Amino acid sequence: MNTLQLNITGMTCGGCVNSVQNVLAALPGVESVQVTLDPGIAKVVYDPSRIAPAALQQAVIDAGFGATL
Repeated sequence: MNTLQLNITGMTCGGCVNSVQNVLAALPGVESVQVTLDPGIAKVVYDPSRIAPAALQQAVIDAGFGATL
């Protein structure tokens, strides 16, 4: 398992945090997700043989938030 930290922009409330957490947790290969509003960070433990960091980033972007590796 690897750990990735994504910097998330556009989150303004607890609902946003839950949205990002749920989007990432639903992806195949993701073992755990911790999202904090301030600062906007998502820490993701994932299986690199099942999902790439760019796919994690894109899932957050597709959900309407900004994400950088």
